[in-house]
Amino acid sequence: MREELARIAPTRDCDRRAELSALFHSAGSLHLRGRGDWALHLDVGSGAVVRRAFALLRDEGMRSEIRTYQRRAFDRATRYQLHIEGGDEALRVLTAAGVLDRRHAPLQAPPRRLVARSCCRRAYLRGAFLGGGSLTSQKSVHLELRAASSEAAAFVQEVARVEHVRLGVVERGSHVAAYAKEWDAVESLLALMGAAETVLALEERAVLATTRAQANRRANADHANLVRTSRAAQGQLRAAERLRAADGLERLPADVREAAELRLRFPTYSLRELAARTDPAASKASLHRRLRRLEELADR
Repeated sequence: MREELARIAPTRDCDRRAELSALFHSAGSLHLRGRGDWALHLDVGSGAVVRRAFALLRDEGMRSEIRTYQRRAFDRATRYQLHIEGGDEALRVLTAAGVLDRRHAPLQAPPRRLVARSCCRRAYLRGAFLGGGSLTSQKSVHLELRAASSEAAAFVQEVARVEHVRLGVVERGSHVAAYAKEWDAVESLLALMGAAETVLALEERAVLATTRAQANRRANADHANLVRTSRAAQGQLRAAERLRAADGLERLPADVREAAELRLRFPTYSLRELAARTDPAASKASLHRRLRRLEELADR
């Protein structure tokens, strides 16, 4: 999904700044190195995302450097870091993108003017997912947009609300996240961000899962019916055999005797198949009553 979103190249300046702002608000960090020197890092786990951020900065006339390192914990996966040296040009771009205020202090959330247009809000949500988003769809669908503070998560929630998508906010130990766990909200948010391929893939998976579940339910129901029918037929067969061994078939009523003889001749037939062989043809319910009467007489 990140690769799909990273292929979307904003054409308007406002969209590029909104997406760049969301990237740094979700995955950026400011490093003060003393004597007035500083640097900004964008830390992500996808090469497509870091290339997208590099292109956005290049379009703004700003130089940056892509670095890689290996994460120490878990699977030791490769991480990507975009390194930006502090300077007047960096201050200009980051201030315009709402990452820094006019006094060059870090902002928890960008000013609202940055997402005044619908296209800018879409770009901001896309950048927020590229920088700190996750999507799971195994048992149930769940989408999260991570943020560094409650204010930043509330800003993402408000941007989505203006576009008629409801998100919740949850606080965890190291971060805060805006999230959606209902399919309608997730689908709407993915469509806003431009992830059409992902929406189609999820819908296809949902259809397959529903079809598989229905097939399993029907197969289980058919199996249960077969087991129940087989057990009933075995009981009817045993009853007819006991009466035949005791020379009791001749003393049965004519319709019950006919049902018993048919069960002895066709031990695996269903009630419908047996009913079609009676003379005259009986209904399934009528034959069931005869066979039940047969078992009652055999038990006596």
